[in-house]
Amino acid sequence: MGSKATVTYYHHSGFTVEIGETLMVFDYWRGENGELTGSDQLGDQDFEGYKRILVFISHDHEDHLDDIIYTWDKRKYPITYLIAYDAAEDKQGRRVQPGDRLEIGDVEVRVFSSTDKGVSFYVTADGLHVFHAGDLNLWHWREESSLREIAQAERDFYDAMRPIERLPIDIAMFPVDPRMGGLYDAGANYFVMAAKPRLFIPMHWQGRPEVAASFARKGKTRYTEVLALTKPRERAELEFEPNELHIHVFTVLPPVKKLHEDDSVFDANDPFNETDLPVKLD
Repeated sequence: MGSKATVTYYHHSGFTVEIGETLMVFDYWRGENGELTGSDQLGDQDFEGYKRILVFISHDHEDHLDDIIYTWDKRKYPITYLIAYDAAEDKQGRRVQPGDRLEIGDVEVRVFSSTDKGVSFYVTADGLHVFHAGDLNLWHWREESSLREIAQAERDFYDAMRPIERLPIDIAMFPVDPRMGGLYDAGANYFVMAAKPRLFIPMHWQGRPEVAASFARKGKTRYTEVLALTKPRERAELEFEPNELHIHVFTVLPPVKKLHEDDSVFDANDPFNETDLPVKLD
């Protein structure tokens, strides 16, 4: 019998990963306009029965930290908050910085750098290795940045990646951001090539599920499976064998919304639409 994990997507870069008696919560956020509502939100029903609940906050940008996490009942549930060293002083949690290595029960957490604010996380539990990038990415802002700035961004990214590339990674969550136009997947492609995670899950796709789906179609390699989870509470139950990965995906379907004649799913001003990336809009 292989090692098992369950990954559930919530919104933007927010996931839970369940491995054995441990529940990990990464960068939970309900959305700028409260897109995550009702039963789609994390709550008491999700916390029962775990020996430890680790809440990871890679940095304090509002799309990675929702203050609702501090309303969860620490007296009732074994919750530990791990937050980036450079977060605002009023944000609670055990402060961590790149280079830190700590043990919480039988879970090991290693902390790596980012190319934006904060940190990225590498967690080992029950023999499985989970990486959440936070805002670690190869950020190319070609319409705003000079060639020198772009070159520096590349050096910063490769420097940040160097220690991560040596690690075994079973599950990785990493940004694919369409605001960068045709270079939206530059960091993701390098990560897949260099780190070779067994499963790569795109995140941070700015409410554009077709971006995640497109990368899932083209990003797969002989070493890495790519899975797009794009709906709130869509989850993947995973079983890792030595030479095989079994994935079962379960989706909670939202109510069907009818489009009016004047509704549009294409934004002519979106730079992502100006690229030659094959995007299929159903």
